[in-house]
Amino acid sequence: MRVLGVDPGSNVTGYGIIEKNGSLLAPVAWGTCRTRGRSSFPDRLQEIFLKLQGIIEEHRPDAVAVERVFLSKNPSSALKLGESRGVALLAAAHRSLPVFEYSTREVKQAVTGYGGAPKDQIQKMLCRLLNLTKPASHDASDALAVALCHLQSFRLREISQTA
Repeated sequence: MRVLGVDPGSNVTGYGIIEKNGSLLAPVAWGTCRTRGRSSFPDRLQEIFLKLQGIIEEHRPDAVAVERVFLSKNPSSALKLGESRGVALLAAAHRSLPVFEYSTREVKQAVTGYGGAPKDQIQKMLCRLLNLTKPASHDASDALAVALCHLQSFRLREISQTA
């Protein structure tokens, strides 16, 4: 199973693809979709959509896992984040891929065992779990963590259904 994890953002959207073969986890690709900051917001959303479409086309994931929007003190930022997230959902739906959503706390819990883990702890655990030689950027690490969270959650669902 190959999963695309997405950490949405209006300026930087992180992505990470992990493949699971039996009990083996292998990172396939990761990085960021950076938009031109001076572009209009609709143009930036289109850039994110097109870049995610290219990633989906190139790597052919079986599912997409997206981080849920958390409540923010700034309503304008939360709305923009939600719109960026919507573009990621649209990119998955455009290719008829199943979408799974996870809260930040669920992702951190799945990767580190602690729902309040700081970003550097997540990066260190990803290096260990995925045999990365150096940490990915924060945005790409967050996306890899979302993909890993889905793979672990999916496995738990399979186990509970067979029990």
